[in-house]
Amino acid sequence: MPQHLTDEQLESFRNRLQTRLAELTREVREEVIRSGHHHFTDIAGEVHDSEEASVANLVIDMELQSIDRHIQEIREIESALIRIGSREFGICVDCEQPIALARLEANPTTERCIACQSAYEKEQALTYSPSL
Repeated sequence: MPQHLTDEQLESFRNRLQTRLAELTREVREEVIRSGHHHFTDIAGEVHDSEEASVANLVIDMELQSIDRHIQEIREIESALIRIGSREFGICVDCEQPIALARLEANPTTERCIACQSAYEKEQALTYSPSL
């Protein structure tokens, strides 16, 4: 498997990813604590009509979505750190060719080169079926 990144570049990405992981972990912890203070039953108990209930639902949903986004990013970072450890970081998971350094700099958790990511997104768009 080709390796195009130097040890120094890999270490730089590892440090950057670990810093972001620590930030996200702290943010998730704070959001969970904050959301604990805004339990739905507390908010719902303060509403007086269906419009206020809708707003209460929206507030809770937005807090949960924010936590979900952070957790997804944590998973992506952990995966990237594993790839760094196995020296597979910067190699496309589909075509096994090096990912452009500029792409890695912009998004160090990326798993695919631009061509494979485009193909992946097109495939996902074709297989996606929305549901309620």
